[in-house]
Parts: sequence; structure tokens; C-alpha cells
Amino acid sequence: MRWEMGRRSTNVQDLRGAGGGRTMVGGGIGAILVALLVFLLGGDPSAILGSGPSDYSAPPTQTAGNDQEIEFVSRVLGSTEDVWSQIFQANGTRYVTPELVVFSGAVESACGRAGASVGPFYCPLDQKVYIDLSFYDDLRNQLGAPGDFAQAYVLAHEVGHHVQNLLGISEQVQSLQQRVGRTQANQLSVMLELQADCFAGVWANNAEQYYQQQYLEEGDVEEALNAAAQIGDDRLQKRSQGYVVPESFTHGTSAQRARWLTTGLQSGDINQCNTFEASQL
Repeated sequence: MRWEMGRRSTNVQDLRGAGGGRTMVGGGIGAILVALLVFLLGGDPSAILGSGPSDYSAPPTQTAGNDQEIEFVSRVLGSTEDVWSQIFQANGTRYVTPELVVFSGAVESACGRAGASVGPFYCPLDQKVYIDLSFYDDLRNQLGAPGDFAQAYVLAHEVGHHVQNLLGISEQVQSLQQRVGRTQANQLSVMLELQADCFAGVWANNAEQYYQQQYLEEGDVEEALNAAAQIGDDRLQKRSQGYVVPESFTHGTSAQRARWLTTGLQSGDINQCNTFEASQL
């Protein structure tokens, strides 16, 4: 991808080296791997995947650095800001941009304290996306999903959760989850995650139009689809414990994640991302 075409976002907070605790909570992609490891060791994976708000005070702000990794996420974030602002405006509303917090090791968010092993995550309470950039190394080396567009997809997925938050979808799902059993709550989580995948595809489709068919390069779509497949619940569980437990899925299977990302990529239409009323996930 020609990510350099993206506008550099000013909503990046670089906290690498700012320190932080070692408690790991939250619910990003990496949390699944951590929870599975806890499960195999006889622990309770909900201690990793589930976390509530904590007393929160914002860490000291640092100016985003000029290194290549920060440049990459800043420009990808800038692209999501421009594209989603355009989509929201076309629908008669205003897009409120999220902040991207880059950390190293651990970080405090309004949703709790999180360690790097949790992976990238979005906190609706402070409307911020959090990422330890070492996750991109894991994505490439451990999960077998290399490529800059694979990395962009991960960030766009978390921004997709921000879009859901702005549209009130996240709040509705959370309310429903509190009234049903664990299996049904997990299924609602799957629908939410697959919609975020679809929204990531919607961003990519519209970014290609925004930059006049010059943003994506040959092989980019394949990179993103491979990344989506590699982080499917079934593949992660099979890799970690040798078998799958479908009722425990919270993000969707590899096939489902790739399918909904494809739906967004091909349609570019958020109205095609209604996973909650789809006849087939």
C-alpha cells in the first residue's frame, strides 16, 4: 500500500518509554492468545478478556516521534479520519476522531490497565485506540501475517470499533449482553467484531476512491485477508490448545472474518455491514 499518501494525523500520543504497570487486562486480538494460555494452565480466561473501568488519570502527553513506525500509524490513522469524516458527512453527521495511543509494555486506559500481550484495543470510555507496536512483529512472525496492509487492517479494525461506538452500536450490544447467557453474549461479541472487520474493509474501499485508485497495491488485499484468517477464533484455539470450542468464540472464525472484511472491501458501504441481521455470519 502507498500509505505515505495518507495525511499525518495529529491525534497520536506516543507514550513509549513512559512506563506503566504490568497487569494485563482488556480485549484486543492478542487477549485471545493470552486467555487461552491461562485456560490451559488452569486459570480463568475471563480475568484477561473481561475488565471494568478503573480510576483513570491521563498519562503525560508526549509528542509523536518521527520514526518509521509512528509515521506509518499516523498516516494510516489520518487516512481513516479523512475517509470516515467523508462517510459520516454524506450521511448528515459529523465524525469525531479517536486518539491513537502508542505504548510500550503497559498502559493505563479509562477501561483499565493493559499490557502489551492484550494486543491492540479500543476503549469506548475515552474514545482511544491503544497499540504496542511490538504486536506488528507478532503479527508477522508468530501469526504468519506479514505486510503493511495487514498492519493497516488491524488499526482500521480498532477504528471500526470507534465507529460502532459513535453510532451507538456498542452500547446496544453491551446492554443486550447483560440480559443473556454467556454463549449468547459471546455470539453478540462475534457479530460486533465481524462488523468491525467489515468497517475496516469499508475504509479501505473508500480510501482507494479518496486517493484516486492509487492507495492499494497488488497483493494488499491478500495480505489483509490472510491477517483476518490468521486471527480467527478457530485457528487461534487450534494453534493454542489443539481443539476448538465454538461456543467460546468472541471474534469469529477465520472464514467469517475474511468474509466480512471482503464484504466491506467490495461494497464500501456501511449498510452492508449489518452482521446482527445477516442470515449467515
